[in-house]
Amino acid sequence: MTGFVYVLGSDAPSGYRTYVGWTLNLERRLLQHNTGTGARSTRGRVWRLIYAERLPSRVEAMRREWHLKRDRQLRRVLAQSAQGLDS
Repeated sequence: MTGFVYVLGSDAPSGYRTYVGWTLNLERRLLQHNTGTGARSTRGRVWRLIYAERLPSRVEAMRREWHLKRDRQLRRVLAQSAQGLDS
């Protein structure tokens, strides 16, 4: 079963935020985040998909998520790109 790892971005007066997660259904998961039924830390914001990878399995998606959560540089570059601030 195919899995996905994704990075969401959200712009707000308090600053631009990113969120990294994994799922088996990318469209459904983005909808959950934007309707307040996703992760608690994503509630109350409008999120958009700024990066996604398709992986061969759920386990590999979970492993890749672990690495992306720790890769601050990649998240910074993705956030800047999503805001139109390419460096």
